[in-house]
Amino acid sequence: MEFIEPYNITVLVMGLAGLTFFMQLVVLDVVGITTKHTPGHPVEADHNTFLFRASRGLSNTNESVAIFILFAVFSVLSSADPTWLNTSALVYLAGRIAHMMFYYSNLKILRSISFAVSLVGLLAMFISGLMSWL
Repeated sequence: MEFIEPYNITVLVMGLAGLTFFMQLVVLDVVGITTKHTPGHPVEADHNTFLFRASRGLSNTNESVAIFILFAVFSVLSSADPTWLNTSALVYLAGRIAHMMFYYSNLKILRSISFAVSLVGLLAMFISGLMSWL
């Protein structure tokens, strides 16, 4: 397991991303219960309701997490520069957490900017792995 030690921050980010998912799920469940939303029924598409924003926030995080995991594994197995990968993973996480908070707060422009930040983090993770092959 010595090969993973330089990537400890990326591994920590994986755990913190999981915690972020968990928090989003709890928030969504609590809001669903308090608004008496019937489980299994679609959430009405209305950015003015917190239930919809919480649902979309979780869905949006879910849409990017597989890419994050694939890029992290690719980069670690490619012996990417640990500083570059760890920093890129932190950028992704910061973007995702900010996206979640801005989605909850209905701050659309900041939500979009934080989404772009998370995409930059993902792209940088991929590039860090790719650079090991060049």
